[in-house]
This record gives sequence, C-alpha cells and structure tokens, in this order.
Amino acid sequence: MPPTAPSPQQTACPFPVSSGPALNPEYAALRRGPLPRVRLPHGGDAWLVTGYQDVRTVLSDARFSIVAPRDGEQPRMRSGARAVSGLFALDPPEHSRLRSVVGRNFTPRRVDMLRGRIAELTSACLDRMEAAGPPADLVALLAAPVPPGVLCALMGVPEENHGLFEDWARLILSHEPRPDEMARKFEEFSACLREMVARRRAGPSDDIIGTMVRACDEEGRISEDELYAVAADLLSAGFLSTSDQLSVLVHALLAGPRRYTRLVERPDLIPAAIEEVLRHTPLLSAFSFPRYATEDVELGGVLVRAGEPVVPVVAAANHDPGVFPDPDRIDLDRDAAPHLAFGHGPHYCVGAQLARLELRVMTEALVSRFPRLTLAVPEERLSWRTGHLLNGLVELPVTW
Repeated sequence: MPPTAPSPQQTACPFPVSSGPALNPEYAALRRGPLPRVRLPHGGDAWLVTGYQDVRTVLSDARFSIVAPRDGEQPRMRSGARAVSGLFALDPPEHSRLRSVVGRNFTPRRVDMLRGRIAELTSACLDRMEAAGPPADLVALLAAPVPPGVLCALMGVPEENHGLFEDWARLILSHEPRPDEMARKFEEFSACLREMVARRRAGPSDDIIGTMVRACDEEGRISEDELYAVAADLLSAGFLSTSDQLSVLVHALLAGPRRYTRLVERPDLIPAAIEEVLRHTPLLSAFSFPRYATEDVELGGVLVRAGEPVVPVVAAANHDPGVFPDPDRIDLDRDAAPHLAFGHGPHYCVGAQLARLELRVMTEALVSRFPRLTLAVPEERLSWRTGHLLNGLVELPVTW
C-alpha cells in the first residue's frame, strides 16, 4: 500500500509558484518523490500535486471535488476563505448548469465575431504608441486597455465603469487586501452590477449580463444569487488575466534570441509561440483552488484519504520533464502534449478560446507594425508584480 505521509524534509511550505518568468526551482525536487504534504499559510495542510498526469487527474477525476468546506479550513495562500458559490466553487452537474448559461457567449462562432473588435482596439492602441514614439510602455499602451475593453463589450459594461471593475479585480486578486478597502470596493462593485442587471430587466440585451438575466427570469436556469456570483467570477478572473498574459508573452519573445524576429519572418508560427509561452511562464504566482478527495484515492505514490485536500500546481505540471523535454527552455518548435495553462476537465477556462484569439490578434498586429521591437531597458531592470495572484509585469518598456 502507498505511504500515507511524505518524508519530513518535504513538509516545508509555502513558496511561490513563480518569481518573474521562471518557475520556482523547488518544484523540480518535489516532483521526484511521492506527493509532499505541505502546510500553506492559512487553512491547514494539503497534498501538493506537481506531476503532469497527477494534476490532470485531480482536475478531471470526479473523485476530487472543488466544493470547499464551509468551516473556513480551506488550505490557501491568504487569510480570507474563498466564496462557496459561483463557477469556481461547484462540481458538476451544478457547475455544468451555470457554465452552460455563459458558455453560449464563448462558442467558436461567437468568439470569432469579436475578431474585428479586437483588431480595432489593437490598431487604435498601436496608433497611439507609434504617434508618441519610443520608448513606450507596452503594458499601459496595449496589454492593459485591449483585453478589458473586449471583455467589457462582451459583458455589456459601460465604458465609465471600466476603472471600477479593474480596481475590484486587482483587489480581489491581491494576496492580502485590506478589509476596509475590500468592503468599500465590494459595495461599489455590487452596486454597479445591480444597476447593470436592472437595466437588462428594463430593456433586454444580447450581452452576457443580458443572457444571464434571461436565464434567471425567463428560463429559470439560475437563481438570482447565482447570477451575481457568476458575473462576479467572470469580471474578477477575466478582467486582468489576458492583459498579464500578453505582457508575459511579449517579454518572452523579446528576451530570447531571435524569437520575436522569427515571428516577424514567420507570422504563421504565432499560434505555436503563444501555446509555448502559455506552457512555460506561469500566469498564477500562487496555487490554484484545492480539491477534496471524496473517497480514498492512490495518487502520486501516496494514499489520499477521503476528505483530504490536494492542491494542483498547474505551472509545475507544465514543466514536467517526462512530458515536456527540457521544460525550462522556450521552444517555438515544440511538439508536445497539451499544456494545462487553461486548466483541464469540467473547470477548463470558459474564456480560453477568446484569450487565444486576443493574444493572436494583438501579436500579429505588433510584429507587423513594429518588426524591430526590442526591450528598452536591460532585463534586470524589469519590474514583475508582487503581492498578487497573477504573475505579470508592472511595466514593459520597449523601443523600435
């Protein structure tokens, strides 16, 4: 029978998933032994899962539930326990029911209809960048405005509220938000969301908020509380992630020898380059949501008992050398198994296709308009965000 406890030297935790563009080297050592049992800063102990196949199992096997206990003992990186409602807190079939309501807005056909809007926003940003001249901050001029602009259009968020939702997303994704600021921002966020819902009830619309209002009022597919929970999930998780991913992507292309130049010469390689950087550079700087074994399960050389939490580390799985040879190297020609950057199983990112399209359109426009783009400062002077659940650059100074 597999052991039920790791060796003592494997109990120290936490450490961050990433430090800037690199995966924390601790994970290479952890992956060589049985699952370690670690103590996170809050909520007690958990099994840490780092191997590719084991992470896939945790994310897709029905014997591991994402439903958190209601006693607050969720193993986690920050003091506040996560909410117990919404897309990130339910298993199928409840999760499938909620996901189907918003999923109709992320079908391939609906996403492709946004291509023109993405291109329009990107072109306007690059026009401003070119007019201002080098050097320029690519985060402020391209990564920050385009993806939130697309999401807000998709959800029906008025332009005057973009800043409010961005502030809320930054706050909710920070490691330790101040309670007073959290309470104030939550009330502002909730009031704006209630007003948007009221407007849809007064005059229907085809945006995501309108879709959810119809699903609640006319179809009876979701409750009022679920409507607000799912809307909050989409705005919190989707507002900043693609922005940070673009800054990470462009940094990876400019920091390596001839990566950006290859895409200028071979723009057909852009989709593969996006996938490789998604695999290589962790977007999350902390762990993903834990899962809880619903029965005894053998995993990674140990026996996980029913009720015990396991924490899958997607970034570590994406660097498993048994699946991705020489995993710490960015290889634009890599032909490998699918990465797990967007998750796996029932909680696979509902907006993954939109994120890929945004990254592709923005990168294609960038290499076309600025074929001689380079970093404007030495690598060591770049500032990576700290104290935040998303890994990204504060600024990305470029010149041409």
